Amino acid sequence: MKPCKVAIIGSGNIGTDLMIKVMRHGKRVAMGAMVGIDPASEGLARAARLGVSVTAQGIDGLLALPDFGDIRIAFDATSAGAHAHHNAVLQAHGVRVIDLTPAAIGPYVVPCVNADQHLDAPNLNMVTCGGQATIPMVAAVASVTQVHYAEIVASIASKSAGPGTRANIDEFTETTSRAIETVGGATKGKAIIILNPAEPPLIMRDTVSCLTDDTDQAAIEAAVAAMVERVQAYVPGYRLKQRVQFDRIEQPVLVPGVGRRTGLKTSIFLEVEGAAHYLPAYAGNLDIMTSAALVCAERVAESVACGQPAVTASV
Repeated sequence: MKPCKVAIIGSGNIGTDLMIKVMRHGKRVAMGAMVGIDPASEGLARAARLGVSVTAQGIDGLLALPDFGDIRIAFDATSAGAHAHHNAVLQAHGVRVIDLTPAAIGPYVVPCVNADQHLDAPNLNMVTCGGQATIPMVAAVASVTQVHYAEIVASIASKSAGPGTRANIDEFTETTSRAIETVGGATKGKAIIILNPAEPPLIMRDTVSCLTDDTDQAAIEAAVAAMVERVQAYVPGYRLKQRVQFDRIEQPVLVPGVGRRTGLKTSIFLEVEGAAHYLPAYAGNLDIMTSAALVCAERVAESVACGQPAVTASV
């Protein structure tokens, strides 16, 4: 099967790491173009050295590339604000879009939880780094019992948070909270992100807390362990820091958006170490996003006739 040509919009850290993953590990996808807006971008320079078509003219430059017609899938690694325009342009040209911003135009996708449900969608949203790391754990608990409330705290090294991440903090918390509910299965979700300035930089850490009715703790532990293995299939540095912790809440506590409840509190502590393809190993928050995006692109490519021209929508 001929690999699908992909374009990456955004030549920063995420886009460059994703390019290297596509070139090293892509089976059904291959690099077609790297798109940026800064002619001096290190990512564009690296792409050019690797023989990839490049443009520093943004989405308009991508359309002007002579081989744009070969592009069947595009990753957007820019910002939530820019994505709406990029998506509209790409949809008009029949290009499938995988969104690494928190714009949330398309359905939320976490590969090990629900990727197969949305392979026909024209736009797939990869939620956020915190969402990719923690939603599988919420989903694991929800596979055993109803999760009334789930709260996640994603702590990342300040050095791994580029301008795009910093500009989208509000979108991060809102998008992740909604995805905890729609993908993770929680009745109510909440997300918190911490940019840790420690030196040397710390590896990404995540805490997941779920409130459920009292239930079989061994079943939850088994579901969590199985889900960890599923994530490790594409993010080898994903791991539990310690055994799952349980606390019985016997006196009713006020849960935001849920009300006063008793039950079982499940606490899951994670560490995400990056593969260091381009980014430092501590930047697991970025690595899990690019790894998840590549998995989705590989699955989408199975359903795309890559040897045929894209179908252009009427505008």
